[in-house]
Amino acid sequence: MIPVTDHISLDESELRWDFVRSSGPGGQNVNKVATAVQLRFDVRHSPGLSPETKKRLARIAGRKMTSDGVLVITARRFRYQERNRMDALERLVALIRQASIVPKRRVRTAPSKAAREERLREKKIRGGKKKERRRAGGLPED
Repeated sequence: MIPVTDHISLDESELRWDFVRSSGPGGQNVNKVATAVQLRFDVRHSPGLSPETKKRLARIAGRKMTSDGVLVITARRFRYQERNRMDALERLVALIRQASIVPKRRVRTAPSKAAREERLREKKIRGGKKKERRRAGGLPED
């Protein structure tokens, strides 16, 4: 089991790893060894995630999520396959942690009486400055 939060943990059998040749650093090694990692995680069928977390994860993941509900994370930052594997797993855990946080509902409030009066006072001052800039005769002369 992979711990994500206190309440969420993923079974390793839910993760599918694919290894492909990378285009990043590594010289001739890049052409011979499959160091890039594609981590696939089926969000829709994961028993460890609540429906609300799944919705938020889909929104956060964006284009990393397929139409079938599979989250695909590609890691090719490092030269070694094991480091790319850890990088992909860390990114998955970070996404799920972010999706598990319930956003606070915004409580609408009205501006106070003092704030309204201050706004009107500033508008009068600004309007007075603009009035002083005007010329008496209409169009400005050169």
